[in-house]
Amino acid sequence: MRSACAAVVAVCAALAGCSSPVPASDASPGDPFTRTFAEGRRPAVADLAGTSLEGSAVRLSDYRGEVVLINAWASWCGPCRAEAPELRLVQETWGGRGLRVLGLDNDSSRAAGLAFQKDHHLSYPSLHDPSGKQALRLPRGLVNTQVMPYTIVVDPEGKVAATRIGAVTRNQLAKIVEPLLPK
Repeated sequence: MRSACAAVVAVCAALAGCSSPVPASDASPGDPFTRTFAEGRRPAVADLAGTSLEGSAVRLSDYRGEVVLINAWASWCGPCRAEAPELRLVQETWGGRGLRVLGLDNDSSRAAGLAFQKDHHLSYPSLHDPSGKQALRLPRGLVNTQVMPYTIVVDPEGKVAATRIGAVTRNQLAKIVEPLLPK
């Protein structure tokens, strides 16, 4: 019975995207939804690129040299709505020190995404990605892209420093983001 339970847990972890790449440490002990990666073991992120909700061209590589917080969301997602004020605060708190938030809007309608941005006073750009093509470009096993929201912290070299599945708060991000930013 015990081995059957262990097998079920292993399969669930693999299906949830928890199998690879291997996290080097955990910034939040006891928080199974946050993973951090040691500097020499960080996977690179593809140059996500597309059109923002407002219609401008956006490329992740435009932010090279800065810390980027990629956040996947949708207007119909309750946890996404709950975390939006926190993400606005994150941009306001650390934007002057080189942190940029980049959203990945999964709404099928641009209008719904724009309304969400306006309702929550979000000043950062969001790539309109209704088909999930940007998510498919992420390193395999990094996050479960079927769950929203999810957040990826990219270091100034374009490598993944941390991931979070589920809603995120400014306090949860502080331990991850602060060491990556210039003093």
